[in-house]
Formats: sequence, C-alpha cells, structure tokens
Amino acid sequence: MIQKNLSIAHAWFEAFNSHNLEKLLSLYDDEAEHYSPKLKIRQPESNGLVVGKNALRNWWEDAFQRLPTLHYKVTSLTSDADRVFMEYIRKVDDENDMLVAEVLEIKEGKIIASRVYHG
Repeated sequence: MIQKNLSIAHAWFEAFNSHNLEKLLSLYDDEAEHYSPKLKIRQPESNGLVVGKNALRNWWEDAFQRLPTLHYKVTSLTSDADRVFMEYIRKVDDENDMLVAEVLEIKEGKIIASRVYHG
C-alpha cells in the first residue's frame, strides 16, 4: 500500500509538471477536497477549499494558464497506508521559489483530499 501511494505521488508530480490536467484529475476521487492558501487568496469566497473534480479542473486550469512556467521540484516524499506527505519547491519564472508541503489522503487508489502548506 505504501509503495502504491508513492507511485500515485510520482504520477501526481509528472502530471502537474507537464500541466496534463486530465492525467492529474484522473488521480482524484470525484468528490475530492483540496485546500490551498493560494486558493484562499485568489478566490476568497472559497475560504481556500474546493470540492469535486470540476472545481479542481477550474482551479488548476486557471493556474496553468496564468503561470505557464509553474513547476514543482520534489525534495521529499513520505508515505503510509493512508497518505503521502510531499515536500517540494514551487518554481515560477520571475518569482521567488517557495517551500511547500502537501498531504494527499488516499483511499482505494484515489486521492480523496489534499492540503497545501507554505513554508
């Protein structure tokens, strides 16, 4: 189970960094929840939380369009049977690098929740 969850995390980074929205969304449960401080800033009415694949699609589609150079560099992955704790560096041209931690909660091979924390 731990290895399976790590493979989901690797697939997540591959899809995100190639801006492959469909591949990224395929890793998520239909009703997955995603929390991000960036989301709270860009869409204050969301209070930082979106639910469901359509909301995730809208969020990442906007991010990929606004930030075509957005890329995550993995620094650490730690997994157990239910989640993966990911540490990475957020890189965007003409912006300072940002340290990020993200937790993916996984159930039956799908991400059911993700929470982002900025360093």
